[in-house]
Amino acid sequence: MRGWSRVRAALRASLYTSVRASFRAHADRWLLVAAALALAASFLNPGVSLMRPRFEHVVVLDVTQSMNVTDTQLDGKPVSRLAFAKHALRESLLQLPCGSKLGWAIFTEYRSYLLLAPVEVCANLRELRSTLAQIDTRMAWAGNSEIAKGVHSGIGIAKQLPGTPSLVFITDGQEAPPLNPRYRPAFDDKPGEVAGLIVGVGDLLPSPIPKTDPQGRPLGFWRADEVMQTDPRSQGRGASVGNEALVDDRAADAAPALGAVPGAEHLSALREGYLRLLAGEQGMAFHRLETAPGLAAAMSSAALARATAVRVEGRFALAGLALCLLLARCVKPLLRGLTLRR
Repeated sequence: MRGWSRVRAALRASLYTSVRASFRAHADRWLLVAAALALAASFLNPGVSLMRPRFEHVVVLDVTQSMNVTDTQLDGKPVSRLAFAKHALRESLLQLPCGSKLGWAIFTEYRSYLLLAPVEVCANLRELRSTLAQIDTRMAWAGNSEIAKGVHSGIGIAKQLPGTPSLVFITDGQEAPPLNPRYRPAFDDKPGEVAGLIVGVGDLLPSPIPKTDPQGRPLGFWRADEVMQTDPRSQGRGASVGNEALVDDRAADAAPALGAVPGAEHLSALREGYLRLLAGEQGMAFHRLETAPGLAAAMSSAALARATAVRVEGRFALAGLALCLLLARCVKPLLRGLTLRR
């Protein structure tokens, strides 16, 4: 046995010595052959599957008229809240890793409506940007803006889609008509059942709300007498005698609506406190939209990531290896010449 081991060791040593001598004598050929093999292998596109964090979102955009308020800035110029949100989303598409999916939905009145189910972002970047550009407030079919119901509706959409994507709900948070905290809508949603992010857009200082016709043409601004200033329940229910309120209405001692400003509901500001409350109740995160990179980071947070099997292609690595081998073949004579000069 010992003799056979010595023979094998001698054979290995002899083979190593032969290969080494051959490489020294014919290094250019060896490098050329290795480069050709690496380049040929790259055409086969080998790869491996690895688990990587990826994201899948349904993005709901509020398209009610308060989103036309121009209290945000883009490139130093005032733009509407909706335009600013769309710009940030357009830029965020480039930050999501390939393999992630994104879909669009809109919110108006009391429900969210799916426009485009989530699709892969890299292969469908042009389509995603094109459909995003078409979203505007002319798509709203009613003047109401019941945010809590819209979030609940968005959660329902996410539940019905394959894989239950995350919900990203972008709004200024203004309920119209105003909401009485005594009679807030109650839902059967389980907090955290759908991962999500509520994004608040707009300035904290109130601004007039532009009024438009169904075709989107400007008609000035909403006046105080044109907008409901208090929630319907606080106004009391009519009795059999004029101006008589029922004893159980409690309109006089009703607390102000969450985030509402009675008498100034024709003005609009970001209702950040209310949106934070909604996010906490649904087990979601809140993000105030100030920059496109900030939104991209919020949409790529670890809480919204899901481990996905991603195929890592080897063709680029092999092509790079072939290039390096060819460069080494070209550089070697130069180094030899420099050595001889010394």
